[in-house]
Amino acid sequence: MTDHEPTADVVPIDAARERRAAAEDRPVEGVVVRVDRPDADGPDWLTALAERSKDRRPIVPSWMRSGPERTATIKWVAAHYTYVAGYHVTRSPKYAGRLAMRAPVGLARVVNSSLSWTFDLEGRPVRLDAVRRADAEAYLRLSRQRDARVRLRVVIALLALGVVVPAGLVVAFAPPGAQLCALVVLVVVLGVAGRPADRPLIDRAVVPTAHEKLSSDIVIRALGALGVPAINQALARGGSGINFVAPITRDGGTGYRADLDLPYGVTVAEVMDRREKLASGLRRPLGCVWPEAVPDQHTGRMVLFVGDQDMNKAKQPAWPLLKSGAVDLFKAQPFGTDQRGRFASITLMFVSVIIGSIPRMGKTFLLRLLCLIAALDPRAELHLYDLKGTGDLSPLESVAHRYRAGEEDEDIAYAISDMRALKEELRRRAKVIRNLPKDVCPESKVTPELASNKSLGLHPIVIAVDECQVWFEHAKYGDEFESICTDLVKRGPALGIVLVVATQRPDAKSLPTGISANAVLRLCLKVMGHTENDMVLGTSAHKNGVRATMFSFSDKGICYYAGEGDAPRITKSVYIDAPAAEKIALRARALRVQAGTLSGHALGDGFEADAAPAFDLLADILGVVGEPKVWNETVVTRLAELRPAVYGPWADLEPEARAAQLTTALKPYGVRTGQVWGTTEDGRGANRRGITRDEIAKALADRSFDAS
Repeated sequence: MTDHEPTADVVPIDAARERRAAAEDRPVEGVVVRVDRPDADGPDWLTALAERSKDRRPIVPSWMRSGPERTATIKWVAAHYTYVAGYHVTRSPKYAGRLAMRAPVGLARVVNSSLSWTFDLEGRPVRLDAVRRADAEAYLRLSRQRDARVRLRVVIALLALGVVVPAGLVVAFAPPGAQLCALVVLVVVLGVAGRPADRPLIDRAVVPTAHEKLSSDIVIRALGALGVPAINQALARGGSGINFVAPITRDGGTGYRADLDLPYGVTVAEVMDRREKLASGLRRPLGCVWPEAVPDQHTGRMVLFVGDQDMNKAKQPAWPLLKSGAVDLFKAQPFGTDQRGRFASITLMFVSVIIGSIPRMGKTFLLRLLCLIAALDPRAELHLYDLKGTGDLSPLESVAHRYRAGEEDEDIAYAISDMRALKEELRRRAKVIRNLPKDVCPESKVTPELASNKSLGLHPIVIAVDECQVWFEHAKYGDEFESICTDLVKRGPALGIVLVVATQRPDAKSLPTGISANAVLRLCLKVMGHTENDMVLGTSAHKNGVRATMFSFSDKGICYYAGEGDAPRITKSVYIDAPAAEKIALRARALRVQAGTLSGHALGDGFEADAAPAFDLLADILGVVGEPKVWNETVVTRLAELRPAVYGPWADLEPEARAAQLTTALKPYGVRTGQVWGTTEDGRGANRRGITRDEIAKALADRSFDAS
């Protein structure tokens, strides 16, 4: 090696840095690191095709796939054209007069057009233009063309006259009936030919709506009026970020449907909160505009339905059960319509139902409607409680097994006795189901066949309670009502017992968590806040865009219906007034008489509340408590041993509920409970709610003194 030979390879410094950075898996200053690399192992074409095919549009429209909807659509179309035909038939003399008045003008137009065509008068301005320009060659060419046309057209005109004149002579000597027909045809033809361009012959039978046809520009304009910053930014960039994922189409014949993706970061919930502004931007009534989230898509995918008519004013199709028909509670039954006028159905078996709203929104009417559906199944046993006391459920009194209206002491005593009996019935049914052969009851729940077998006593039982908060907030029996109803909600559906509760105060106190968390079907009319919304519709419903808070005060009977189907739906319940409800109930009574299932209150059964037990709570506590201080749950256990029939239901409660029950029972006597130190079964010390014997003795002495 000489002094002039290199001792190392010369390489580019940037290439060396890149290789070193790749080896050390770190970026180097001045070197661009690609974070989105090409994916050589991407999905094959079949996987990509399947991904693109998830949202296929139906080949057959939805209204043709549904029997009731198809029938309703055909009836509507037939009724529409029957009306249009009748409208025009009644105005036929008016149309005949218009044709007669326009016939002379039409005759003049026909003659003028015939002469102009025969002698090529329409080409005269072109020939005159050639004369003015002194273009002899063009004029001669046009003249030869005109002469050839006129010769041919004169021959055609003479042949036409040769047909028309003999035809006129034939008509002149024809019978009067034929002459009249020919005259009518001639007047019609000449009248149509003489019509003014700006005045149609016939009137419109149906005046078209003044609303604009929904288009993407209108939707984007309305979204821009909401005041959402991200939407405004998207509009400033020319609308990029607002993407329509399907063409805007007519949906169900009652409005337009637009499917779109909102700009990044904008949720459907934000649009729903601004529904009034959206309606203003669309220039539609509030009841026509219904933005909805798509549950199985991202939170920015919105379905916007814009109806032709306000939903709370649109005429609903006739309820199929209004005048005829019976019900099988194991099958879905129509109870309302959606924004498109299609029937929504409800299946009342194997569920519990919660109805919630602010007052005067149609909650009780909806509850009564569900009771009417249940009444039309002759196997169903109805237990109806109108705790508002206004008699809204009285039309169903003629079919009710148990019925009470009001919240007086005797009404509450009647109800608690019935609920205790239902609790025992729940236990009996569980034993019956448990002992049935597997081939008869393979799923360990009531089936239609078992419900129809009278010997088993597994017929459906439907308990409907309006203003249920009266039960759960009752000072004496509130905890017991809550305990029994929670048990019915959890175990009752499989055993054929359905609990339907309605309240105008859907909060944790009025609607206990054990009930609200386990109910399957939820119907929420207008509520004022997200807490009430989620109490009825389920946790996070408001966050997920299911918001009954968006309903207006005029949206009576309109609710979010959740629990049946893939996603909550906006539904307007069928309106059945009291006289119509009475007629339906009488039909239900006839079905029961025929089936031999009329029972209880409907037969005049003298069911009475349990007789008031001859016991003294304070004296009983003193009789079982010898210690200075003792836990409430311990006191309840001892009381249950002393009087099982009276205190037994208290002992069946959970420890905390048991302690709360005694606290509630002692309030009327002015006895307060507090923290008491005691020892558990395993010898450990603990603080729990309890009483002191001296306070019980003092309360008993004070009461005796007052009585004397």
